[in-house]
Amino acid sequence: MNADEMSSAAATPAVTVIVPTYNEADSIPIVIERVLALGPQYRMLVVDDSSPDGTANIVEGLRTVNPGRIELLVRPKKEGIGRAYVAGFRLALRSRADLIATMDADLSHDPADLARLVDATKHADLVLGSRYVDGGDTQGWPMHRRMISRIGGRYARVVLGVPIQDLTGGFKVYRRPALEALDIDEIESDGYVFQIETTYKTMLNGFRVIEVPIRFVDRVAGKSKLSRRIVFEAMLVVWKLKIERVLGRF
Repeated sequence: MNADEMSSAAATPAVTVIVPTYNEADSIPIVIERVLALGPQYRMLVVDDSSPDGTANIVEGLRTVNPGRIELLVRPKKEGIGRAYVAGFRLALRSRADLIATMDADLSHDPADLARLVDATKHADLVLGSRYVDGGDTQGWPMHRRMISRIGGRYARVVLGVPIQDLTGGFKVYRRPALEALDIDEIESDGYVFQIETTYKTMLNGFRVIEVPIRFVDRVAGKSKLSRRIVFEAMLVVWKLKIERVLGRF
């Protein structure tokens, strides 16, 4: 490696991509392959909740042929995506990653879009892949699903008083200081409200948040995990966040 190559490598941020999994054996090999193909600075951290379909075994096999680029954390039971992300955040912050990304394991988030989100961190501390800004889109959703997502996001935006168009999306890239500033041990929410809470608190911490348009494609493999419980939790917890902010608890 010559001097120019060494300088370029030093200037390239290291990216750890956290992907929670539960029964994602069909899609996780494709996600891993496509993320790692973006460049040597990308590293995968898969957090699996003991999937009965053998997801962890597949990731372990890929880890052995991609030394140093894939890490696997297997948790003893399914505890929800929020707990999985918190576990992943803890582990990622122990590494030397400059940027920590989150994305779905089912190919609803296109790994090719990740490079655009990473590039946008030159101008922001948290970059959101947004379905609802100009240029963003969702494909494959029935009308009722689109309405739930749109109305839920608008509801949270109005209650919390923030300008973000897609508060419930999970395709994100944090600069390390923004993630370090979050008190992740105090985050108890799950599902979509986990995404709302982490973005909202990042903004309250004074970090710049921007949205980059993405095309969200409904699940390529597996079964959607959206439930009424998650929807109702989101409706209630945004008020909890609002009240705690008013009371000065964060």
